[in-house]
Amino acid sequence: MTISPTDWNDPDADRLRRAQRAELDTRYGADTEPGTKPTADDIAVFLVARDESGAAVGCGALRMLGPGEAEVKRMFVERPSRGTGVSTVILRALETEALRLGVTTLKLETGPAQPDAVRFYTREGYTSIPRFGYYEESEGSLCFARRLC
Repeated sequence: MTISPTDWNDPDADRLRRAQRAELDTRYGADTEPGTKPTADDIAVFLVARDESGAAVGCGALRMLGPGEAEVKRMFVERPSRGTGVSTVILRALETEALRLGVTTLKLETGPAQPDAVRFYTREGYTSIPRFGYYEESEGSLCFARRLC
């Protein structure tokens, strides 16, 4: 597996983000994402994971929040590749990129219809925090953070 920075508008990146959005819409019944959706203009890093054949199977991004803080966005792994460690590799690569950018704390938001995500982030050392930013008034948001150093 390889992880590489990819342009936000790359066709594989777009396909993976659309697949993530479709899955979330199914879980929540509609697009319920609070706040401003990420774009090429506000994403500092967008990573794509590719399997041994070169097929794009997962992605993740970082959006800067302020000095020393960034948010994990658009974490997604296609269903056939789940359970193979792809999400962990993407998350670790995002953490490495965050440190390179001077980020010491990563934050993220997920929700109650994603217990798999809650288990994953908890297992990977992220702890529950009060809702932040766009999510402060979002009753359905579950927020987590991890100090990187």
